[in-house]
Amino acid sequence: MTAIFATQIEIDATGVAWIGGSKVKVTEVVLDKLAHGWSPEEIHFQHPNLSLSQIHGALTYYYENEAEMDAEIRRGAEEADGLAASVSDPIFRKRLVDLKGGR
Repeated sequence: MTAIFATQIEIDATGVAWIGGSKVKVTEVVLDKLAHGWSPEEIHFQHPNLSLSQIHGALTYYYENEAEMDAEIRRGAEEADGLAASVSDPIFRKRLVDLKGGR
């Protein structure tokens, strides 16, 4: 007997992996797993719009494409850091750093 599974992952024109039938990137689920150590069940609790099947599919896709996904996550973090630095006030940031260090 052959089993046929519906594709759970969709790749957009820019190469970003999305959970099929949702507006959730695979990296979002992966970051929940990596950053918080959440189980698929906890991820489902936090994202009730996703089925456990979709979550497991996203994690499977990640583990099968770990190097590429890790690089994508790093690029996203670097881009976010760059954007945050470009829009923040350097004098204000220095004051915050000084206040934090003065505790």
